[in-house]
Amino acid sequence: MNVIFVPRSAGRGRNFSLSSAQLLILTIVVLLALPAIIGVVSYKVANYLDPASGTREPEYVRRQAALLTTERQAIEQARRDAELHLNALAQRLGHMQAEMLRLNALGQRLARMAGLDKREFDFSEAPAMGGPEAAGVLSSMTVPDFLKQLEQVSVQIGRKSERLAALESTLLDKQLHAAVHPVGWPSDGGWVSSGFGLRSDPFTGRTAFHEGVDIASRFGSTIKAMGGGVISYAGQKDGYGLTVEITHGNGYTTRYAHCSAVLVRVGDRVAKGQDVAQVGTTGRSTGPHLHFEVLRDGKAVNPGSYLKSAS
Repeated sequence: MNVIFVPRSAGRGRNFSLSSAQLLILTIVVLLALPAIIGVVSYKVANYLDPASGTREPEYVRRQAALLTTERQAIEQARRDAELHLNALAQRLGHMQAEMLRLNALGQRLARMAGLDKREFDFSEAPAMGGPEAAGVLSSMTVPDFLKQLEQVSVQIGRKSERLAALESTLLDKQLHAAVHPVGWPSDGGWVSSGFGLRSDPFTGRTAFHEGVDIASRFGSTIKAMGGGVISYAGQKDGYGLTVEITHGNGYTTRYAHCSAVLVRVGDRVAKGQDVAQVGTTGRSTGPHLHFEVLRDGKAVNPGSYLKSAS
């Protein structure tokens, strides 16, 4: 094979002769080496323009993967937050339910203490409510609104609990005061035969101060405690005969004299209305009757007001 190179100028051309073997080698070089060289050059150029292009995924794939990862993290965080809030709400609701049960029990006890009609104050039933259906469409309650109302209900329950506890304490104080305060009628029947204050002494006829009231009654009839308290004296007392004294607290003491029998001992606790003695005529007495005194801070006061209170 002859190859002739003809220059553009007027110079002499050159002539090259290639044998068959040389032509075969040249063909192999052109067909095999040239694509390899082109591939290597392209790879180098691509690496030069983007060094990580050979190892990274396409840009849109990477963006979608990053977006999905972010969304999964946000969903997982939202799930954890929801579980945390639900647990807190469940705990808060449990406390409120327990408080409501306590308030219902307290309300029932106060209703009994105050003597209220159970049919009107039945704490085991839900309160009656009603009314026409509201016109228009109301928007749904949002979570912040729900939490705000839940907090308001919790505060109201706390305030009502404090008020009911104060009311219970007041009722208990009143009941205790009524139980120990000497009010009532001390004997089984009878009538006032001699009042409190100045009178003619039944034995001397002289004017003397009578520190109690005499209640004429049949011999042996029961004498009852005017209020709850502790027996501070039980036995013979000069001029009074068989005597019982009850200390009620708050400075009050009641005295029951001229008894035929004493039914209690010193230190005994007695309730209001409990039998403590029997009417007699012991001591300085002209006949069966009860000499009854009320002492406040050790000083005798008119028992009439306490007896009148019972009527």
